[in-house]
Amino acid sequence: MLGAIFPRMTLADEKQSFSKRLREAMRRMHLDTGSPTHIAREFNLRFHGDPVTTQAVRKWLTAKSLPSQDKIRVLALWLDVPAQWLRYGEGERKEDRAHPGARQDAAPYKADLNWAAKKFDQLNEPHKRMVLEMVHALLRLEGKQ
Repeated sequence: MLGAIFPRMTLADEKQSFSKRLREAMRRMHLDTGSPTHIAREFNLRFHGDPVTTQAVRKWLTAKSLPSQDKIRVLALWLDVPAQWLRYGEGERKEDRAHPGARQDAAPYKADLNWAAKKFDQLNEPHKRMVLEMVHALLRLEGKQ
């Protein structure tokens, strides 16, 4: 009886629906869904856990697998969509809300210095110099205000 009212979605259907929403959100952000390598790199810059591989991203985009909930939350923040919508298709997308120009406040920025130090150490020497130059430039800008 409930199956007639609430049709059961198979795991394959869930993966397909998630993949479609993910690609849609990426297109809206002008991200190339044909480049899993680029997407993995950009995702890993935002994710504080173990990095995802290009193959994992390819599986998300081709409906072969679903990311874990912590990864969905990061994807949703990055793509500026509600996590509930991205994973389940439920809830409103931001442009569907009454005030389409209003942006939802992101979670407050919280510096994780251990994570930043680990990521910095993984950089090669030219990239480390580049990061340090950017930090110095930002600090000079801050001092002028």
